[in-house]
Amino acid sequence: MTSETIQVSGIRCERCVARLSAVLGSHRGLESASASLMGAVTLTWDEQVTSRDELVAAMATGGFHERPAGMDTTAPAFPTS
Repeated sequence: MTSETIQVSGIRCERCVARLSAVLGSHRGLESASASLMGAVTLTWDEQVTSRDELVAAMATGGFHERPAGMDTTAPAFPTS
């Protein structure tokens, strides 16, 4: 099993978390997933069945995109002005 926390954009509310759950819910090889409203998604998967890249691609189909390393996770995802 492999586990990693990935920062993603697109999580703004509980409905977003539910949408992410729906996107990942049937992904073969995913053992567990949890997300925070700050965009931290912790995934545990069987690397013999799926890969990190496949999970990131699945999240992208739901509108959730991995944030580049070092991006400020406390700033709004979109300008507010």
